[in-house]
Amino acid sequence: MRVIAGQFGGLRLEAVKGRATRPTTDKVKEAIFSMLMPYLTGGRVLDLYAGTGGLAIEAISRGMDEAVLVDKQAAALAVIEKNIEKTHSADSFTVIRGAASAALSRLANQNTTFDLVLLDPPYAKEKLKADIDKMISTGLLNDGAVVMIESDQVADLPEADERLTLLKQKDYGITRVSLYRYELEGAFE
Repeated sequence: MRVIAGQFGGLRLEAVKGRATRPTTDKVKEAIFSMLMPYLTGGRVLDLYAGTGGLAIEAISRGMDEAVLVDKQAAALAVIEKNIEKTHSADSFTVIRGAASAALSRLANQNTTFDLVLLDPPYAKEKLKADIDKMISTGLLNDGAVVMIESDQVADLPEADERLTLLKQKDYGITRVSLYRYELEGAFE
């Protein structure tokens, strides 16, 4: 597992031992960031189910300014810290230990907002709609924010509506990558 491109390109990342996390393969990560490239123009990224931290590190490597990484597993958090240390850019990263819902509440209470959200939860424990609804209702998403979801093909994904536009969706084996854009209601009327 490595950082594919950008300022940290080629950097080897640690993996979490065991089956508790499912790291994004380099092939899928490359596809994700190919889709995301037009949107990696600075700002803050949230990696809500960070695992190894690889997606957030790749986002910073390719142009985002700062990242917030959330995970609740002690083993994953230890690996995230090691991987961040390898970047020599620790100031660009904030790590939060806790469940996704609690972390979203905490971030909302701090008036934190995001330009890019990376959602790659364990496939059997997806709460994608609830996570996105909470981000919208608590004001965590900036106007024009992009939300990337990596899921399996049977995941219950959010429906596109006046606030959430499906930009792209593509399958890679059992993995489905979906890109959404959030727009404040009435922002373009």
